[in-house]
Amino acid sequence: MDDPNALPIHALSTPEDMLGVIALMEQIWPGIQPVPDHLLLTAAHNGGLVLGAYEEDALVGFAFGFLGLHGQGGTAVLKHCSDMVGVLPAYRDKGLGARLKRAQWQLVRQQGIELITWTYDPLESRNASLNIARLGAIVKTYLPNHYGEMTDGLNAGLPSDRFLVEWWVNSPRVLKRLSAQARPRLDLAHFLSAGTEPINTTALNGGGWPRPAADRLDTLDDPATRPPLALFEIPADFRGLRAVDPDLALEWRLYTRVAFDLFFSHGYLVTDVVYLPGASARVYYVLSQGDSTLGI
Repeated sequence: MDDPNALPIHALSTPEDMLGVIALMEQIWPGIQPVPDHLLLTAAHNGGLVLGAYEEDALVGFAFGFLGLHGQGGTAVLKHCSDMVGVLPAYRDKGLGARLKRAQWQLVRQQGIELITWTYDPLESRNASLNIARLGAIVKTYLPNHYGEMTDGLNAGLPSDRFLVEWWVNSPRVLKRLSAQARPRLDLAHFLSAGTEPINTTALNGGGWPRPAADRLDTLDDPATRPPLALFEIPADFRGLRAVDPDLALEWRLYTRVAFDLFFSHGYLVTDVVYLPGASARVYYVLSQGDSTLGI
């Protein structure tokens, strides 16, 4: 395998290109209903983007998005809806997904568009780390069971709750995160030393998986006790957890649905992710009051 950081990424535009993307989708997500080739082609020729990453002549990663509207009525403006990003298993955790998003960011900026949106499962810590911590996106909207019942191998058996991600491509926050001088990621000790504490706690069950234990979510209801910053823990390996304990996975889904709905109703944004590596890995979302952190 070549260095994933050196693989070329191209905008795709031919019928043959789109058939290759469909074949790649089916490899990445067995059982998925792929986007039709004519729809991919139409999007690519009308302001959308279909990007492909290649190792020699083999397509190993892709990104697909199309134009949409942000806002309502006469004040609505164009945005880019990033619908799918995927890479083959052998290329995961090597930065290729981030490079596809960066290529998307560059091309959308060239179109004069300010916003890219997409969705992801808020319990998937790998996606959270990329989307929020690395790319500088924010979240302020929770979508319960957004896609209805899903039957593919990755999503079957749980409500399809999603975060709606907002990536303001020209914001100081995003420009700093994507620059060569991006600040180091802040660790848990940084937040704890500044007086920011986890608002929930977890405990390991008999199988060694974290379950919701206790929380202080009631403090959000009173402006006098509402913290400017809050840490909220999620499982570090939700995919592994749901494979062995579907009931616990559902408990986490319903618990986080209530928690994030409460956070967002009180004006919080998801602005960072803290990851503690190791055998007992921990993952926390950082939630900030208002939009004062968009420039960070």
